[in-house]
This record gives sequence, C-alpha cells and structure tokens, in this order.
Amino acid sequence: MRVIAERAIDLAENFIHLLPFLNLCILESNQYLKKQKPIMEAQKVDFFMMTNAKFFEGQYLMWLREQLLNLDDSRWPEVQSQQFKDPTILLIVSLLGGQLGIDRFMLGDTGIGIAKLLTCGGLGIWAIIDWFMIMPAAREKNLATMQRIFSGTQYGPYSTV
Repeated sequence: MRVIAERAIDLAENFIHLLPFLNLCILESNQYLKKQKPIMEAQKVDFFMMTNAKFFEGQYLMWLREQLLNLDDSRWPEVQSQQFKDPTILLIVSLLGGQLGIDRFMLGDTGIGIAKLLTCGGLGIWAIIDWFMIMPAAREKNLATMQRIFSGTQYGPYSTV
C-alpha cells in the first residue's frame, strides 16, 4: 500500500512540473488559431443582433447569431454596411400605396409591382392580402441578404436580393 502511495506522489509531482509546459502549449495553440481565422467578437455580434433583430423572423435569430460568430472578422464591414428593408415601413407603404404596387417595388419585386400597378392591386384583393404578407416577405429578403454574405457570393450594386 505504501508503494502505491509513493508512486501516486511521484506522479503528482511530475504532473505539477508539466503544468507550465501544458499552459504554454494551450496559449500557443490559441494564438495560432487566432492568427488563422479571426472570428467575430461576441460583443459586436450581440450589438448587431440588438439593433437589427426587427428585420428578421424570430426563429432565425439564434441561427443568425451563430453564423455571425463564426464569420471571418474581415467580413464585418460588409455585414455592418447592409441596409435592410424595414418591415414596418413596408407595411405602412402597403396600406397607403399597395394598390399601386409601391410596396412591391420597394421590396425589389419589380414584376409583382408592375402587375399590381396594372390591375390596381388585383382589384383591391391583392392589396389586402399584401397587408398581411409584406412584413414576412421583407424579413425573408433580409435573411436572403445575410445568407448571401455567409456564402460569400457577390452581387452587383443594383441587386435586389
């Protein structure tokens, strides 16, 4: 029994001598990972989520936060410069000018906007339906914009996605 206790003490002493080496290895590996791919800081991502959460559907917010945390830090200016379509503004425009298709033009759906303009909002029926559908459509467009950023796809300056 005494031999086992002495052996355990020897192992513990050897482990204590290895701790500084292990700490150094961990620090070096962390620095290596930071040099490889700097990821977004959680504080930046949380601020972005607080200021832009209204532009996205609630069920996608956690997914969006995870994607932003894993995104390369060099892409942050692109994320920050995005101008999202405000669902509330589009609803107000839809209530006031939905029969003329103005809401769909603002959303980037030019074809539907022209169809609503030519049919006076589908004789008013289409305009009423859009009162309920324009906010989710705006949030879907905003999500598609973020997915484009995550995938790294570049569109021209006149893109409607």
